[in-house]
Parts: sequence; structure tokens; C-alpha cells
Amino acid sequence: MADLVYPPVIGAARTLFKSLDLKFDIAGTENIPRRGGAVLVSNHIGYLDFVFAGLTARPAKRLVRFMAKESVFRHKVSGPLMRAMKHIPVDRAQGVHAYRHAVSALRSGEVVGVFPEATISESFTLKNFKSGAVRMAQEAGVPLLPVALWGTQRLWTKGHKRDLGRNHFPITIRVGEPMEADPDEQAEKITDRLRSRVQDLLEAAQRAYPVRPKGPEDTWWIPAHLGGTAPAAPGSPA
Repeated sequence: MADLVYPPVIGAARTLFKSLDLKFDIAGTENIPRRGGAVLVSNHIGYLDFVFAGLTARPAKRLVRFMAKESVFRHKVSGPLMRAMKHIPVDRAQGVHAYRHAVSALRSGEVVGVFPEATISESFTLKNFKSGAVRMAQEAGVPLLPVALWGTQRLWTKGHKRDLGRNHFPITIRVGEPMEADPDEQAEKITDRLRSRVQDLLEAAQRAYPVRPKGPEDTWWIPAHLGGTAPAAPGSPA
């Protein structure tokens, strides 16, 4: 069945980004396969991350089917769009159905997007990764695609008002090389390697980010360990 909704939504997003004059720096898109299933795995720092992570697949002419919490599909506006774009609802009380749906999509050749931290990181550092993305890749026999986003938190994130003005925010995205998910290896061990790979990409994106806070009042989007005033990550030294 042809995708009649997804491409126009992407077009609308690109129009919005152009109106906001966002400055994109995206590297590694050649690592997205042009055919076949794959699990795209990204860090999660803002409410619009699924849009930005999905952009990485456009040079390969792929559409990413993201796993998202079921409540988004119940919303009167986002619900019909999410279903039409074939995203995958996740009911955390009954996660098996979403898992099976995702594995089926992967086996049929789709790229499935996952945020393995399961929720936005308010510290803007990596939280622990859940192993579901790896287990899906193992079962479906597809690779993992690590992705890191940086700068997206400045537009809209948890605990802060949306800032969708024409602020020329830079958005830096890095896509790593595909990782094999050997079905004979423990999913937890692969998950640890995957998290390390995303961490490396995140640090690379942060180093490449072209701007710094304008002043003390603009340090909220910088992690505490980098000298910012974002909340410290749980378990980190005070």
C-alpha cells in the first residue's frame, strides 16, 4: 500500500524547519540501508526527536516507523496521522503486542525507530537503554542503526516551553555504522555496546555543535557535566 500521508507530513515538517531557519548538520546518512529491515536507535532529548531522527533516512528514500506510546495514538489530531504513517503504538502494560508488530514490520523490510531510554532524558545525557531494540533486531535478523541528536532540546523538551520562533537553532545529527545483532549473543551485552556507540556519536555531535550559551540564563540546555544547568543525571556525582 502506498504511503499517502507520510510524505506530505515530511514536506510540512521541512517547511516548518525552513521557516524556523534551523541549521542542520547531518552526517552518516550513507549508513542507512536503501532496502531491508533495520532498527534505528536514537537518544531522546526532545518532543520532536522522532521527526529529526526520521530525517536521517530520507537520503536513502526510507520511511521510519517509530514505536510511540499508545496515548499519542488516542489524540484526536496526532492519532489519525500516526496510524496513517504506520507508526507502532506501545501500551506499556501490554508490550508484547507492540513487540510482535515491530518484528513483523522489520521482517517485511521496514525501518523501525526506537528510543531505548523509553522517555526524554531531562539531563540531556544518556539514560540506561532497555534491551527491546536489540531483541527485535535479533529476532528479525536485521542490523541496528545508532543515531545521536543534539540541539533538538532547544525547540521543545520536558519542563520547558516550546520555542518555535525564528531563532536559527543548529541541529546536529550523527548516524553510526550498522551494528550486527547476533542472535547467539546475550541481548544485554549488545545493548551495552549499542549504548556506548550512541554515546560516542552524541559526544561527536556535541563537539561539532557550532554555538554555546549566550549567557548564564541560556545554560539550561547544556548537561551539568559540560558546565550547564540541566539537572544532573541520576546517580551522577553532585
